[in-house]
Amino acid sequence: MNTTTLNTNPLWAYLQLMRPANIITAWADIMAGFAASGYFIQIDLVQLLWLLLATTGLYGGGIVFNDVFDTELDAKERPERPIPSGRASRTGAILLGTILLIVGVLAAVQVSWVSGVLALAIATSALLYDAFGKHQPIFGPINMGFCRGGNLLLGVSVVPGLIGDYWFLALIPIVYIAAITALSRGEVHGGKLSTGITALLLIVAVIFGLLGLGLLTNYQVFTALPFLLLLAIRVLIPFIKAARQPTPEQIRIAVKAGVLSLIILDTTLAAGFAGLSYGLLVLILLPISMILSQIFAVT
Repeated sequence: MNTTTLNTNPLWAYLQLMRPANIITAWADIMAGFAASGYFIQIDLVQLLWLLLATTGLYGGGIVFNDVFDTELDAKERPERPIPSGRASRTGAILLGTILLIVGVLAAVQVSWVSGVLALAIATSALLYDAFGKHQPIFGPINMGFCRGGNLLLGVSVVPGLIGDYWFLALIPIVYIAAITALSRGEVHGGKLSTGITALLLIVAVIFGLLGLGLLTNYQVFTALPFLLLLAIRVLIPFIKAARQPTPEQIRIAVKAGVLSLIILDTTLAAGFAGLSYGLLVLILLPISMILSQIFAVT
């Protein structure tokens, strides 16, 4: 099936709304949290699969509603997007997003009631961001970061009692996503030097935070170090370029690198908690996400 045929296929348009490459990064969150819980030792894949289905629904639904709320803005700035181009209807997108969010919560409940509550909180936070948070310069990045931090804890929730012990792990993706979200505001018209510097400093804080996990007795910082170096290389270079030259093009490159490198961030966490082999398993998601990013929009 050629590109022209795909672009006229309504099912393809709705798939584009879900941004599959981004959903793969959400899988990595779950696997990292799963590693932190220690549950992977039991080799019970059923619970992991439920959580992967849950995050697919939550992330997919949240990103679909992002386009629903942005319909009028996209008609001016991104008319090629599925809804403003007419390839997908707004009503159909609302229905798809609703189904995905419901599936996400119901799948999480199959693991534990704590997982269900977390999933409901993530869904609510995603809708809040789509409708309101994205327009707030300070609350918006924190709001979006909470969605990813909650997603990491959703992986931990396979052992509900550990949420209280590992809640602080959510701060790492919260700060990381806050950096990406803040920088992404300049994707269309360009950004400010101060915003670029702030985003860069937040990324540096994340790197030091990951190093700081070495203080935990069950985190192997030296096992995680190669992945941490890879994360620093992949993210710091484009973020520095975007801070020095905050043009829409440089910002889009940095944001895309930041989104896809979420998998490397999660790989760093997974390797530290579960060892090299498990870390490499999570890292396999990166080429999959990168291939999908060539087909589907990431931002």
